Amino acid sequence: MNLSSILSVDDHRKKMKRVGRGPGSGHGKTSGKGNKGQKARSGKGARIRPGFEGGQMPLYRRLPKRGFVNERKDQWTLINLDQLSAFEKGDCVSPEILKEKGFAKNIKDGIKLLGRGDLKFPLTIQVHAVSSSARAKVEKAKGKVEIIPF
Repeated sequence: MNLSSILSVDDHRKKMKRVGRGPGSGHGKTSGKGNKGQKARSGKGARIRPGFEGGQMPLYRRLPKRGFVNERKDQWTLINLDQLSAFEKGDCVSPEILKEKGFAKNIKDGIKLLGRGDLKFPLTIQVHAVSSSARAKVEKAKGKVEIIPF
């Protein structure tokens, strides 16, 4: 490395393309936009909206529409019993603690306890919903499940 290989601040700047400055620039006359037509125009009227296919019936209108997606549907955060092995015997497990420990990202739509795995020690678990198999396994381990409101 020597001083001649170091680039100056000006060399690092990206050169702006100067269009419409004569034929010698290589971007003169039509300024790189070709000849006439909608794409050569400037302003709001020349905007081509996404999905426009030149007047042909666009793909999103040609395909059949089916079904319904409820955007306001609750997205339960699902917690299984085998995930609760990270807690100590006799702990109280609440949605806030689950979020703090990284088991649940979003608790506003509710947390549901599911029965995958086994619980080896008693815990007090506060959730918004619980499956019947999970409730049976928690009670078998002498634990307690509390249903809390949203």
